[in-house]
Amino acid sequence: MVKSSQITLSSLRKIPLSYASCSIGKVTDSLTQRLEAITNAGFTGIELSFPDIKQYAEQLLDKKVGPDDYEDLCRAAQEIGKLCQQLNLEIMMLQPFANFEGWPKGSPEREEAFSRAKHWIDLMKSCGTDLLQVGSTDSSAEEKITTDRNEIVKDLQELADVLAKENFRIAYENWCWSTHAPTWKAVWEIVQQVDRPNVGLCLDTFQTAGSEWADPTTTSGLIEEVSKPELEKRWKNSMEELASTIPAEKIYLLQISDAYKPKTPIERKIKNDLLPRGQWSHDFRPMPYDGGYLPIEDVTKAVLRTGFRGWFSMEIFDSGPDGTGKEYNVGKFAQSAMENMQRIFKNVADTSS
Repeated sequence: MVKSSQITLSSLRKIPLSYASCSIGKVTDSLTQRLEAITNAGFTGIELSFPDIKQYAEQLLDKKVGPDDYEDLCRAAQEIGKLCQQLNLEIMMLQPFANFEGWPKGSPEREEAFSRAKHWIDLMKSCGTDLLQVGSTDSSAEEKITTDRNEIVKDLQELADVLAKENFRIAYENWCWSTHAPTWKAVWEIVQQVDRPNVGLCLDTFQTAGSEWADPTTTSGLIEEVSKPELEKRWKNSMEELASTIPAEKIYLLQISDAYKPKTPIERKIKNDLLPRGQWSHDFRPMPYDGGYLPIEDVTKAVLRTGFRGWFSMEIFDSGPDGTGKEYNVGKFAQSAMENMQRIFKNVADTSS
């Protein structure tokens, strides 16, 4: 495949833009308010999050709805699909499907994971999407989960084959705190081994830079196991390798967010079942150009140099620089997100036309 040697601004203007429904607004903002803000800001798609389906089901049915009350959840997903149609929003993906791969054969956890997958397929049918995000497993709190690459691949192959029966796809994402695939290269190797036409990548500016360049547990906020020049050299080489090795058609989307450098380094211990980078991801992710410090333009350029011009999706978890919370107007926030999405396009383009 011929890689794109030049990133033209005109090609970036055609990129479809999405927003993750879980990453905008306050608890008091209804899903309808958030979706209206997203569409009014000019986004044309959303990543629909499972917690939003659950919340909407409780509002719709005026009762508590459990995470496995799938009849009620599917009803809510169907209504969300109708709402998105009215707002001219495509439900680009359902997310986040987590802790799926790597459970021991015959274990109740593995049975639950595959049962959950079938129910999530029902949710996909109900809301009208064909793409499922699967996050690379974090086994920090689950010693039973294997990091054996062959077992991981087999589980994903089995899931892919189940999804293929519905013409559905998997977008596999590296989570920077994953115990078996924290980097873009690790998930790309897995996707290659899975070797299914309906399995591709969900790449992410935060997850990529957060695994290979930054470290929230250090004073500098950078990986300190190597010197700064060596870190920069490795980072540059990694981005060049990404740009030259991944076929554009195997990238399904690029998620966009930055990260605050924690004012006090995050302790190197598990908290709320999350490793330090997981804690960082949960609360310290602003939109681009809003106080973060990651080299997200490097990631964006590398992805674009593959020739990819598919979905860009804003996924922000911004609880402020200290991670304790942030108040904002949902409509203005969505507009700022769009402005900063356009700013990143201008900054990474090689040409102004």
